[in-house]
Amino acid sequence: MAYQWEKIAFQNLEKYQSGQTVILIRLDQQKLYLFDSQSLVCSYPISSSRYGIGCDQDSRCTPTGIHRIAEKIGQQCQHGEILRARIAIGEIAEINKDATAGGDDVITSRIMWLQGLESGLNLGAGVDSYQRYIYIHGTNEEGLIGQPASQGCIRMKNDDVMDLFDKVEEGALVLILPE
Repeated sequence: MAYQWEKIAFQNLEKYQSGQTVILIRLDQQKLYLFDSQSLVCSYPISSSRYGIGCDQDSRCTPTGIHRIAEKIGQQCQHGEILRARIAIGEIAEINKDATAGGDDVITSRIMWLQGLESGLNLGAGVDSYQRYIYIHGTNEEGLIGQPASQGCIRMKNDDVMDLFDKVEEGALVLILPE
């Protein structure tokens, strides 16, 4: 493995699952890494919360810790199709490629809904990632990918989130690290 953090991360995950597909998200790097049996498959730039890192309900922060993909939504959606309340509405978003924030946190193309697995950190009353609707999803603000800009979720470029969606299964582990 190329990085010490990878070794530490996989040691933390052993009690949940070993030798499987794992997503590691480094918030300090604004990067998502996909591993299969601890071998790096690919990486993507992401955008985490512009409000920072945290697990509290209503904070709009990106939570940390061990999660799993609880649900995959949007398999039939077109590139850039808008999802509201996890339902495709049949409209295609205008994808903004420059670094100007549009103000909307539009969810596009695909959703991977995260469930926290660590009681008191990202699972349970007041901190529950699933109840906070924390997703990995596509965005209409692709020009902001690579810097914190979301309202808590992990945003990805539409091509990237569609590619990742096809490579992972429900139940895959997701470890979100602050550094």
